[in-house]
Amino acid sequence: MGRLTRFREKMKLFGADAALISSNVNIRYLSGLDYTDGYVLITARKAYLLADFRYIEAAKERVPKDEFEIIMPDTSMSVCLASLLDENEARSVAFEDKTLSFSDFERFKRMFGDKELIPGASEMADELRLYKDESEFEAIIKAQSITDAAYKHILEVLSPDMTEIDAALELEFYMRKHGSEGTAFETIAVSGTASSRPHGVPRNVRLEKGFFTMDFGAKVDGYCSDMTRTVVLGKADAEMKRLYRTVLEAQLAALDFIREGICCRDADLVARNIIDNAGYRGCFGHSLGHGVGMYIHESPSFARRVPENIRLERGNVVTVEPGIYIEGRYGCRIEDMIGVKPDGSIFNFTHSPKELTELF
Repeated sequence: MGRLTRFREKMKLFGADAALISSNVNIRYLSGLDYTDGYVLITARKAYLLADFRYIEAAKERVPKDEFEIIMPDTSMSVCLASLLDENEARSVAFEDKTLSFSDFERFKRMFGDKELIPGASEMADELRLYKDESEFEAIIKAQSITDAAYKHILEVLSPDMTEIDAALELEFYMRKHGSEGTAFETIAVSGTASSRPHGVPRNVRLEKGFFTMDFGAKVDGYCSDMTRTVVLGKADAEMKRLYRTVLEAQLAALDFIREGICCRDADLVARNIIDNAGYRGCFGHSLGHGVGMYIHESPSFARRVPENIRLERGNVVTVEPGIYIEGRYGCRIEDMIGVKPDGSIFNFTHSPKELTELF
């Protein structure tokens, strides 16, 4: 069953005659075209992609013509959309309530006249994107293979003279050069005392001795990868080795526990109990993992506070990334990406080594 067909089923459940898709990610998910400044309009019978002169050639080349009517409006986009809604006798229009700006919402409300604008299109698309098909898995596999290769590369070129920014840029340049559309998110490369910050920003300072955490990802066909590895610059002392060993034990235990149908919050608990019982209670402040797809953070989530009925299902792709952070001293995180394949088996996208690595 195609994406448009499944989306129309969601529209019926929401009681919408049409749906207006305005976010870049969901336009690409539904149509295959990566562009901005346009819209996808889906009605019960037809689907339209609206693009201006800058993108119309790419649209004609990439968008399936048996599914979409491609339009370059000779008037404003909103006037064209209103006309298409009239033509399709649509009385209610679902919009992307998570991404549509208030000013655009007000403009559409004026232009669409007596048509009812209802929230829900974001949820419809989010629910579809939860379940990745084989082509989506393949894109994520390619993205992660680039990420794995970038990690191997950075271990070969890191030097004491590099700054954190140098290291981050080296990772990003390698990924772009080897097929990534761009970075999946802002690269994290933090060393020494800065490694205690889970989302630390690379600094223009030379790499500090101690833990060096790198969190980065490539993007292929719109799909993200996400991996974290922590190495030691210099020699690890006994406490650093113990901390690293605890994080790795927590991650491996969670990976061993994860299977189709588990309660997502239970996976978090498996890793958290190991960290807490090792004497690091309060030092693992984020969730075990998050969904990954065309957005770097999607559902489902391996978090303590997710409802009990949120379970891991076929097609889900989620990170597994426990960490320990000691304020003012250092921190460590190890992250893989796993997915539940169509046959129910667990697939680990990540192949980079995880043993404690000392450099310099």
